[in-house]
Amino acid sequence: MYKITVKIDGMMCGMCEFHVNDAVRRKFSVKKVTSSHTKGETVILTEDTIDEAALRAAVDVTGYRVLSVESAPYEKKDLAGFLQKHRPLRRAQTDQRRG
Repeated sequence: MYKITVKIDGMMCGMCEFHVNDAVRRKFSVKKVTSSHTKGETVILTEDTIDEAALRAAVDVTGYRVLSVESAPYEKKDLAGFLQKHRPLRRAQTDQRRG
């Protein structure tokens, strides 16, 4: 799985985010896509890499401009890892209450 972070210029509101997300979903098979006009970025989770030129073209059609594209491997965080990380803390808190 890959996490692709795209810096985008020109998004001003929630509707702008919708247009970018829709363009990405129509062009590519993605697991998840979210945009933030306040951060000026779109984050895409996908099983396969996406061609940067094709991604730029898909966003350019919407009227926004891609400033940069970063891709990195992504591992989904699962609940079991979270629980194991926080379980010792819970035991310590319980022991403190008893003692």
